[in-house]
Amino acid sequence: MNTFNLRRPQLLRAARPAVLALLLAPLLASAGLFDDEEARKAIVDLRNRIDRIELQDQQQAQQLTARKTENADLTEQVNILKRGMLDLNSQIEMLRADLARLRGQDEQASQSSRDLLRELADVQRKQKDLLAALAAQDERIRRMEPQKVSLDGQEATVDAGEKKAYDDAIGILRKGEFAKAAEALQGFQRRFPSSPYNGHVQYWLGNAQYGKGEVKEAAQTFRTLVSNAPDHPRAAEALLALANCQVELKDPKAARKSLDELVKNYPQSEAAQAGRERLAKLK
Repeated sequence: MNTFNLRRPQLLRAARPAVLALLLAPLLASAGLFDDEEARKAIVDLRNRIDRIELQDQQQAQQLTARKTENADLTEQVNILKRGMLDLNSQIEMLRADLARLRGQDEQASQSSRDLLRELADVQRKQKDLLAALAAQDERIRRMEPQKVSLDGQEATVDAGEKKAYDDAIGILRKGEFAKAAEALQGFQRRFPSSPYNGHVQYWLGNAQYGKGEVKEAAQTFRTLVSNAPDHPRAAEALLALANCQVELKDPKAARKSLDELVKNYPQSEAAQAGRERLAKLK
Protein backbone atom coordinates (compact mmCIF):
# COMPACT_ATOMS: atom_id res chain seq x y z
CA MET A 1 0.00 0.00 0.00
CA ASN A 2 1.57 3.32 -1.11
CA THR A 3 1.25 6.85 0.32
CA PHE A 4 -1.56 7.67 -2.03
CA ASN A 5 -3.71 4.87 -0.65
CA LEU A 6 -2.98 6.07 2.88
CA ARG A 7 -4.17 9.58 2.01
CA ARG A 8 -7.19 8.42 -0.04
CA PRO A 9 -9.85 9.03 2.67
CA GLN A 10 -8.61 12.61 3.23
CA LEU A 11 -8.61 13.27 -0.47
CA LEU A 12 -12.14 11.93 -0.89
CA ARG A 13 -13.46 14.00 1.99
CA ALA A 14 -11.80 17.07 0.58
CA ALA A 15 -13.14 16.38 -2.90
CA ARG A 16 -16.63 15.37 -1.76
CA PRO A 17 -18.37 18.67 -2.76
CA ALA A 18 -16.73 18.58 -6.16
CA VAL A 19 -17.74 14.96 -6.67
CA LEU A 20 -21.27 15.73 -5.68
CA ALA A 21 -21.30 18.60 -8.11
CA LEU A 22 -20.04 16.41 -10.93
CA LEU A 23 -22.51 13.68 -10.15
CA LEU A 24 -25.41 16.10 -9.80
CA ALA A 25 -24.61 18.02 -12.92
CA PRO A 26 -26.38 15.59 -15.29
CA LEU A 27 -29.33 15.44 -12.99
CA LEU A 28 -29.65 19.18 -12.85
CA ALA A 29 -29.27 19.36 -16.58
CA SER A 30 -32.20 17.07 -17.03
CA ALA A 31 -34.32 18.48 -14.24
CA GLY A 32 -37.05 18.86 -16.59
CA LEU A 33 -37.24 15.17 -17.23
CA PHE A 34 -37.61 14.18 -13.53
CA ASP A 35 -39.75 15.45 -10.77
CA ASP A 36 -38.47 16.56 -7.42
CA GLU A 37 -39.06 13.22 -5.74
CA GLU A 38 -36.97 11.30 -8.17
CA ALA A 39 -34.23 13.88 -7.93
CA ARG A 40 -34.13 13.54 -4.14
CA LYS A 41 -33.93 9.75 -4.44
CA ALA A 42 -31.09 10.04 -6.86
CA ILE A 43 -29.27 12.40 -4.56
CA VAL A 44 -29.82 10.14 -1.52
CA ASP A 45 -28.61 7.12 -3.47
CA LEU A 46 -25.58 9.00 -4.59
CA ARG A 47 -24.81 10.06 -1.05
CA ASN A 48 -25.14 6.49 0.15
CA ARG A 49 -22.69 5.35 -2.49
CA ILE A 50 -20.25 8.02 -1.40
CA ASP A 51 -20.70 7.02 2.28
CA ARG A 52 -20.00 3.38 1.43
CA ILE A 53 -16.87 4.39 -0.41
CA GLU A 54 -15.77 6.51 2.57
CA LEU A 55 -16.59 3.63 4.95
CA GLN A 56 -14.51 1.26 2.85
CA ASP A 57 -11.74 3.81 2.82
CA GLN A 58 -11.94 4.17 6.58
CA GLN A 59 -11.89 0.37 7.05
CA GLN A 60 -8.88 0.11 4.78
CA ALA A 61 -7.20 2.91 6.68
CA GLN A 62 -7.92 1.13 10.00
CA GLN A 63 -6.57 -2.13 8.60
CA LEU A 64 -3.46 -0.32 7.42
CA THR A 65 -3.06 1.26 10.84
CA ALA A 66 -3.50 -2.13 12.52
CA ARG A 67 -0.92 -3.66 10.21
CA LYS A 68 1.47 -0.83 10.93
CA THR A 69 0.94 -1.38 14.66
CA GLU A 70 1.41 -5.12 14.24
CA ASN A 71 4.55 -4.54 12.18
CA ALA A 72 5.85 -2.19 14.83
CA ASP A 73 5.14 -4.80 17.53
CA LEU A 74 6.89 -7.48 15.47
CA THR A 75 9.82 -5.17 14.91
CA GLU A 76 10.04 -4.49 18.64
CA GLN A 77 9.86 -8.21 19.38
CA VAL A 78 12.62 -8.85 16.83
CA ASN A 79 14.72 -6.14 18.44
CA ILE A 80 14.10 -7.69 21.87
CA LEU A 81 15.11 -11.10 20.52
CA LYS A 82 18.23 -9.60 18.98
CA ARG A 83 19.17 -7.99 22.29
CA GLY A 84 18.51 -11.32 24.02
CA MET A 85 20.75 -13.08 21.51
CA LEU A 86 23.49 -10.55 22.13
CA ASP A 87 23.16 -11.08 25.88
CA LEU A 88 23.28 -14.85 25.39
CA ASN A 89 26.37 -14.53 23.20
CA SER A 90 28.03 -12.44 25.88
CA GLN A 91 27.15 -15.01 28.54
CA ILE A 92 28.45 -17.82 26.32
CA GLU A 93 31.76 -16.02 25.83
CA MET A 94 32.02 -15.44 29.58
CA LEU A 95 31.28 -19.11 30.24
CA ARG A 96 33.90 -20.13 27.70
CA ALA A 97 36.44 -17.90 29.37
CA ASP A 98 35.53 -19.34 32.80
CA LEU A 99 35.78 -22.88 31.42
CA ALA A 100 39.19 -22.18 29.93
CA ARG A 101 40.35 -20.68 33.24
CA LEU A 102 39.00 -23.68 35.17
CA ARG A 103 40.73 -26.06 32.78
CA GLY A 104 43.96 -24.20 33.31
CA GLN A 105 43.48 -24.35 37.06
CA ASP A 106 42.64 -28.07 36.86
CA GLU A 107 45.78 -28.78 34.83
CA GLN A 108 47.82 -26.74 37.28
CA ALA A 109 46.23 -28.60 40.21
CA SER A 110 46.90 -31.94 38.50
CA GLN A 111 50.52 -31.00 37.94
CA SER A 112 50.81 -29.88 41.55
CA SER A 113 49.32 -33.19 42.67
CA ARG A 114 51.79 -35.11 40.55
CA ASP A 115 54.66 -33.05 41.93
CA LEU A 116 53.48 -33.67 45.49
CA LEU A 117 53.17 -37.40 44.83
CA ARG A 118 56.72 -37.49 43.46
CA GLU A 119 58.00 -35.57 46.47
CA LEU A 120 56.11 -37.91 48.80
CA ALA A 121 57.57 -40.96 47.03
CA ASP A 122 61.05 -39.46 47.34
CA VAL A 123 60.55 -38.77 51.04
CA GLN A 124 59.21 -42.28 51.63
CA ARG A 125 62.14 -43.80 49.74
CA LYS A 126 64.62 -41.74 51.73
CA GLN A 127 62.82 -42.69 54.94
CA LYS A 128 62.96 -46.36 53.96
CA ASP A 129 66.68 -46.08 53.18
CA LEU A 130 67.27 -44.30 56.47
CA LEU A 131 65.37 -46.95 58.41
CA ALA A 132 67.32 -49.68 56.64
CA ALA A 133 70.59 -47.92 57.47
CA LEU A 134 69.51 -47.51 61.10
CA ALA A 135 68.50 -51.16 61.27
CA ALA A 136 71.84 -52.22 59.82
CA GLN A 137 73.66 -49.96 62.27
CA ASP A 138 71.62 -51.36 65.15
CA GLU A 139 72.44 -54.87 63.97
CA ARG A 140 76.14 -54.05 63.83
CA ILE A 141 75.98 -52.52 67.30
CA ARG A 142 74.00 -55.49 68.58
CA ARG A 143 76.55 -57.89 67.16
CA MET A 144 79.34 -55.97 68.84
CA GLU A 145 77.64 -55.91 72.23
CA PRO A 146 77.96 -58.83 74.67
CA GLN A 147 75.11 -61.29 74.38
CA LYS A 148 73.55 -63.76 76.75
CA VAL A 149 73.44 -67.35 75.54
CA SER A 150 72.18 -70.60 77.00
CA LEU A 151 74.68 -73.50 77.04
CA ASP A 152 72.89 -76.70 77.99
CA GLY A 153 70.64 -74.78 80.38
CA GLN A 154 73.41 -72.59 81.78
CA GLU A 155 73.42 -68.90 80.88
CA ALA A 156 76.66 -67.20 79.83
CA THR A 157 77.68 -63.84 78.40
CA VAL A 158 79.76 -63.84 75.23
CA ASP A 159 80.92 -61.27 72.70
CA ALA A 160 79.15 -60.97 69.38
CA GLY A 161 82.23 -62.10 67.44
CA GLU A 162 82.71 -64.97 69.85
CA LYS A 163 79.17 -66.21 69.33
CA LYS A 164 79.42 -65.88 65.56
CA ALA A 165 82.67 -67.88 65.43
CA TYR A 166 81.11 -70.67 67.51
CA ASP A 167 77.90 -70.75 65.48
CA ASP A 168 79.87 -70.83 62.22
CA ALA A 169 82.02 -73.74 63.40
CA ILE A 170 78.99 -75.74 64.57
CA GLY A 171 77.27 -74.98 61.26
CA ILE A 172 80.20 -76.51 59.38
CA LEU A 173 80.13 -79.60 61.64
CA ARG A 174 76.40 -80.10 61.01
CA LYS A 175 77.08 -80.15 57.28
CA GLY A 176 79.36 -83.16 57.86
CA GLU A 177 82.50 -81.26 56.85
CA PHE A 178 84.53 -82.71 59.73
CA ALA A 179 87.99 -81.50 58.66
CA LYS A 180 86.83 -77.91 58.19
CA ALA A 181 84.86 -78.11 61.44
CA ALA A 182 87.88 -79.35 63.39
CA GLU A 183 89.99 -76.52 61.95
CA ALA A 184 87.33 -73.93 62.81
CA LEU A 185 86.92 -75.27 66.37
CA GLN A 186 90.67 -75.27 66.99
CA GLY A 187 90.84 -71.74 65.60
CA PHE A 188 88.10 -70.76 68.04
CA GLN A 189 90.14 -72.14 70.97
CA ARG A 190 93.12 -70.06 69.92
CA ARG A 191 91.07 -66.86 69.52
CA PHE A 192 88.97 -67.24 72.69
CA PRO A 193 90.97 -69.28 75.23
CA SER A 194 88.73 -68.21 78.15
CA SER A 195 85.38 -68.48 76.36
CA PRO A 196 82.38 -70.05 78.11
CA TYR A 197 82.01 -72.02 74.88
CA ASN A 198 85.34 -73.87 75.38
CA GLY A 199 83.89 -76.99 77.05
CA HIS A 200 81.41 -77.36 74.20
CA VAL A 201 84.12 -76.57 71.66
CA GLN A 202 86.26 -79.37 73.19
CA TYR A 203 83.39 -81.85 72.99
CA TRP A 204 82.48 -81.02 69.39
CA LEU A 205 86.14 -80.98 68.38
CA GLY A 206 86.38 -84.61 69.59
CA ASN A 207 83.34 -85.48 67.46
CA ALA A 208 84.84 -83.71 64.42
CA GLN A 209 88.13 -85.60 64.86
CA TYR A 210 86.30 -88.91 65.23
CA GLY A 211 84.25 -88.07 62.13
CA LYS A 212 87.31 -87.53 59.98
CA GLY A 213 88.93 -90.77 61.23
CA GLU A 214 91.33 -89.41 63.85
CA VAL A 215 90.09 -91.75 66.58
CA LYS A 216 93.19 -91.48 68.79
CA GLU A 217 93.13 -87.66 68.68
CA ALA A 218 89.41 -87.73 69.42
CA ALA A 219 89.98 -89.93 72.49
CA GLN A 220 92.58 -87.50 73.78
CA THR A 221 90.23 -84.55 73.22
CA PHE A 222 87.37 -86.25 75.14
CA ARG A 223 89.73 -87.16 78.01
CA THR A 224 90.98 -83.56 78.19
CA LEU A 225 87.40 -82.28 78.55
CA VAL A 226 86.58 -84.72 81.40
CA SER A 227 89.85 -84.00 83.18
CA ASN A 228 89.69 -80.21 82.90
CA ALA A 229 85.92 -79.74 83.40
CA PRO A 230 84.38 -82.77 85.18
CA ASP A 231 81.28 -80.74 86.03
CA HIS A 232 80.64 -79.70 82.44
CA PRO A 233 77.18 -80.65 81.06
CA ARG A 234 78.90 -82.62 78.27
CA ALA A 235 81.38 -84.48 80.53
CA ALA A 236 79.23 -87.62 80.78
CA GLU A 237 78.75 -87.75 77.01
CA ALA A 238 82.51 -87.19 76.57
CA LEU A 239 83.25 -90.28 78.74
CA LEU A 240 80.85 -92.39 76.68
CA ALA A 241 82.46 -91.12 73.45
CA LEU A 242 85.90 -91.85 74.93
CA ALA A 243 84.87 -95.45 75.64
CA ASN A 244 83.66 -95.83 72.06
CA CYS A 245 87.00 -94.56 70.76
CA GLN A 246 88.86 -97.02 73.05
CA VAL A 247 86.76 -99.92 71.80
CA GLU A 248 87.56 -98.91 68.22
CA LEU A 249 91.25 -98.70 69.18
CA LYS A 250 91.06 -102.33 70.43
CA ASP A 251 91.50 -101.37 74.08
CA PRO A 252 88.47 -102.93 75.86
CA LYS A 253 90.16 -102.68 79.26
CA ALA A 254 90.44 -98.89 78.95
CA ALA A 255 86.89 -98.78 77.60
CA ARG A 256 85.53 -100.64 80.64
CA LYS A 257 87.43 -98.28 82.90
CA SER A 258 85.91 -95.24 81.17
CA LEU A 259 82.41 -96.75 81.36
CA ASP A 260 82.85 -97.56 85.08
CA GLU A 261 83.89 -93.94 85.65
CA LEU A 262 80.83 -92.79 83.71
CA VAL A 263 78.38 -94.91 85.70
CA LYS A 264 80.03 -94.00 89.01
CA ASN A 265 80.39 -90.24 88.54
CA TYR A 266 77.25 -89.54 86.45
CA PRO A 267 74.77 -92.25 87.47
CA GLN A 268 71.62 -90.25 86.60
CA SER A 269 72.70 -89.24 83.12
CA GLU A 270 71.40 -90.72 79.90
CA ALA A 271 75.02 -91.43 78.95
CA ALA A 272 75.35 -93.58 82.11
CA GLN A 273 72.36 -95.68 81.08
CA ALA A 274 73.95 -96.30 77.69
CA GLY A 275 77.27 -97.02 79.48
CA ARG A 276 75.69 -99.77 81.57
CA GLU A 277 74.44 -101.45 78.42
CA ARG A 278 77.91 -101.24 76.89
CA LEU A 279 79.51 -102.70 80.03
CA ALA A 280 77.18 -105.69 79.87
CA LYS A 281 78.32 -106.36 76.33
CA LEU A 282 82.02 -105.94 77.12
CA LYS A 283 82.03 -108.49 80.00
